[in-house]
Amino acid sequence: MAGVSLKCGDCGALLKSVEEAQEHAEITSHSNFAESTEAVLNLVCTTCSKPCRSKTESDLHTKRTGHTEFVDKTMETVKPISLEAPKAAAMDIDNPDGSSGSGGAAEVEMVVPEVDKNILEELEAMGFPKARATRALHYSGNASLEAAVNWVVEHENDPDVDEMPKVPANSNAGPPKPALTPEEVKIKAQELRERARKKKEEEEKRMEREREKERIRIGKELLEAKRIEEDNERKRIILLRKAEKEEERRAREKIRQKVEEDKAERRRKLGLPAEDPAAAKPSVPVVEEKKSSLPIRPATKTEQMRECLRSLKQAHKEDDAKVKRAFQTLLTYMGNVAKNPDEEKFRKIRLTNQTFQDRVGSLRGGIEFMELCGFERMEGGEFLFLPRDKIDTAVINSAGTELNSAINNPFFGVL
Repeated sequence: MAGVSLKCGDCGALLKSVEEAQEHAEITSHSNFAESTEAVLNLVCTTCSKPCRSKTESDLHTKRTGHTEFVDKTMETVKPISLEAPKAAAMDIDNPDGSSGSGGAAEVEMVVPEVDKNILEELEAMGFPKARATRALHYSGNASLEAAVNWVVEHENDPDVDEMPKVPANSNAGPPKPALTPEEVKIKAQELRERARKKKEEEEKRMEREREKERIRIGKELLEAKRIEEDNERKRIILLRKAEKEEERRAREKIRQKVEEDKAERRRKLGLPAEDPAAAKPSVPVVEEKKSSLPIRPATKTEQMRECLRSLKQAHKEDDAKVKRAFQTLLTYMGNVAKNPDEEKFRKIRLTNQTFQDRVGSLRGGIEFMELCGFERMEGGEFLFLPRDKIDTAVINSAGTELNSAINNPFFGVL
């Protein structure tokens, strides 16, 4: 069955006639056309009589003019169309004078059309049956091997694709199509190759543009996700530091209260009178004054370190092994500083180090003891650092003495 339109296999455009297909091919260099049963629409505007060939075109016309009523005259103008060579079954070629002859028209002899034998052999070598190859060459105009293969692909579902084509015998008697010279064949082949190369390059450029757009889109999404993640991480760190400072403040307050309670308990056990709060008050500014004066007297520092170690042991008295390991770790730190005061690696400790946290950092009073020894928080509280010019040998030695006493004295922290 003949189609009612021609469809461009390269861009999908529907064309009403062979002439339109030829014009389309000249403009776009497309050469892959096939018959289609899909009719080209003919929607006529009832207001201005403008014909529209598709629903999209009619929608655009409505947007531009506001005209909304169209009459569908597609079936009135549709005409059968075919790319195949017309069959001369009912032609009056036997009687040129127009008479039908006596006894009816003579039978027209049908023969197999002549095709390019070289291309036919190549098609057969590719595995196509001879009838299908001959049909493809005939209906593709013996143009080229590529055109014949395209025709087979487009018409492989036709019911008569494997039937040998027939044409009137007289059609071969007419003037044959002029054969191309070898030079013309080479030029034609070169043109086809050049066209195929350009088409492939254009497709590769288009795909590369699409890939570049996709890469840019993905890159933007990744950058945005990274920015959001960094913002969230920054907010989380700020909240964590605030919580750490608050926890540290509460811990210091608890330690101070515990120290006062331990002092009162020891005085009670030793039978000493309770410390007069009024007499103790003046000592506070004195201590603060001593803190602000340099250098700090080792005796005062020693007492504070002893109280810090005692409160550490009291806070973790249920786990003696953990307390002893903390004391031994602190003693190692102090020993390294005393032996190698110029080595920065012994004077700088990362607070987030897992070993440090397990042994000292997670225990209440561990970091406070190191601060009493001269260590300071730096880089946003990420490190504990003891500056070289602030190393007090007397303080370091006193810290070692107190740690040795805490480790070896079984009654340390009991009273």
